[in-house]
Amino acid sequence: MGDSKTTSISDHKTRDFQVRALIHATLDAVEEAIVVLDAEGRVVVWNKAAELISGYRRADRIGHLLPEDWLHQDEEMAPTGVHGSSGKGHFYTGSPSIAPDLEDADAMPPHALPIRTTRTPSMPMGNSADDHAIRMQMRHAQGHPVPIMMRQQLLRDTLGSRIGACLQFYPSEEMDRLPHGETGDSAQVSQAQDEMQDWLEETYRSAVSSTIPFGLLWMSVDQGKSLRRTHGMDATEEMMKAVERALRHGLRPSEMLGRWGECEFLVISHERSLQLLLNHAHQLAGLARTANFRWWGDRIGLTLSIGAAQWQAGVTLAQMLEQAQSAMRASEFAGGNQVSRAHADGSAGA
Repeated sequence: MGDSKTTSISDHKTRDFQVRALIHATLDAVEEAIVVLDAEGRVVVWNKAAELISGYRRADRIGHLLPEDWLHQDEEMAPTGVHGSSGKGHFYTGSPSIAPDLEDADAMPPHALPIRTTRTPSMPMGNSADDHAIRMQMRHAQGHPVPIMMRQQLLRDTLGSRIGACLQFYPSEEMDRLPHGETGDSAQVSQAQDEMQDWLEETYRSAVSSTIPFGLLWMSVDQGKSLRRTHGMDATEEMMKAVERALRHGLRPSEMLGRWGECEFLVISHERSLQLLLNHAHQLAGLARTANFRWWGDRIGLTLSIGAAQWQAGVTLAQMLEQAQSAMRASEFAGGNQVSRAHADGSAGA
């Protein structure tokens, strides 16, 4: 009997060791940095990507608080806290005197939390500012700043009690090189475009890791530039709102629509093929023509030039956006009110 119990305990320890090894190997295989903190704010997970991006070795971080003044929120992306106070500047450090108790997190203003609840990839997309990655500045182990995109999530046990926190981040430099629509001097449009950019990056990473199909529709309102010249920016913004209202009636529940320039939109879709994406684009183009836009009593008819691009393995997000933009330009060149597709060789056509 004694030998049987000893064998059972030994087998259990072996399985436990194998599971731990699998978990560590899985975390190290993920391209995104993952840092997990316990309830006291001490590091319990620091994967390989976290080492490469931050410069801090795992052996030096496990069991310790986060480095002092390690994370700062990007000045241009910082939220406003309670009572109108700005959340710019300091975000979170590993100092016990600064890090709030996780059990009291609900009473803290959003910008003071070490972590903020966010959705997981399996949850439906929303429009909350907390639903996606935010731009941060991280201090590298060698002292220089590193711009990153970070998602943050509280960890709870089965009873709902907070037991820790998880940080997921990756460098944001590649996002700065993505093709954009022209935003002119409109801060509102620039902000909407930045938010859409976060969704793009997250959707792309999900496609790469899970091969979830997705496509892009780059839309330009054909009457936008002429309306801007003849009626000004206010008329243009009202026009874009009218088109957006019309388009939202035809969006799928999982789709995201956002501004991608002064007179342009981007739709992130999850159609299974390019042909289905093209069919959907034609439906949205028809809805845009129904937009009820009036200015000084005159009803102005609106049409769209649309470029469609479907993601394929090996294609970067920047390349995909270039394909969608090229296809949209082809629709404009054809006289507008057209839907064009991006071909595998980078060319565009109806």
